[in-house]
Amino acid sequence: MKTKLIEAGIHLFCRASVALVLGAVFSVIFFLLSRGFPVINLELFFGNTPAMAALLLKKQVFNGIFPALVGTVTLVLLSVIMAVPMGICTGIYMAEYSPGPIRSTLGFFFDLLAGIPSIVVGLTGFSMALFLHHHFSQRIVPCLLISAMSLAFLVLPYIVKTTQLALESVPRTTRLTGLALGASKFQNTIHVLLPGAFPDILSGIILALGRCAEDTAVIMLTGVVASAGVPDSLFKGYEALPFFIYYTASQYMDAGELDQAYGACVVLLMVCALLFLFAAGVQKSLSRHLFHGSHAVSFFRPRITHDNR
Repeated sequence: MKTKLIEAGIHLFCRASVALVLGAVFSVIFFLLSRGFPVINLELFFGNTPAMAALLLKKQVFNGIFPALVGTVTLVLLSVIMAVPMGICTGIYMAEYSPGPIRSTLGFFFDLLAGIPSIVVGLTGFSMALFLHHHFSQRIVPCLLISAMSLAFLVLPYIVKTTQLALESVPRTTRLTGLALGASKFQNTIHVLLPGAFPDILSGIILALGRCAEDTAVIMLTGVVASAGVPDSLFKGYEALPFFIYYTASQYMDAGELDQAYGACVVLLMVCALLFLFAAGVQKSLSRHLFHGSHAVSFFRPRITHDNR
């Protein structure tokens, strides 16, 4: 009787927790949509600049969020392009090739990096920009490239740990498939383990997308500038939606400017949602089509048949 009461209490607490979390999330989303959605129009994006002239980069937009939107998307893509190859390769090494002591040491350091506040990463990026400026080239200042490198460093631990855990969670029967057919460890990793684990690896990439799109502390110190316009070089300042929201909400002069910040919040939410939906669609497609047990067999069978002959 006592055990049943405890189980019932735990179930009730879990359901209440879920309801509380969902209620908080939907309350925030509803509030943002109610304040920001009515102001989403061409004027929010382009201000007084003609839309076609802004899209063709013939005129600069000074009182709209179009440059911040372009800067955010560019920053996210650059950061992910930098972080994903290194993160996946490091995760493969930790899961498949590193000895036990090295794996434990590297795992500790990556866990430590994952817990570093983003403002520390931003300060490191700012210091790096100053060092490069004084010792290598006067052109190097806090800019889009430094921000992308800093954000890539910020999300790298998530990709590494996700890749490692995804590879280690591949079932033993699948793991032994290629090896039983005569594949080398490298071939088994590339053609069997990675396809089987890639949908889970993509989860880490999705987290990286969201973290790059929403972070403000890093970019404030490494290159984001108000009214910088659409970036035409990796070595120049840029605008970004998180900083635009922070800057406008902290220094607005009237209710119209504050509503513009709410509209930017909704746009940033939509950008993140689109990125997540795209990544989730790719993940679902990979889970369905990329890995089949017969794929690994068909890859190794011709070589083995030739060897047997």
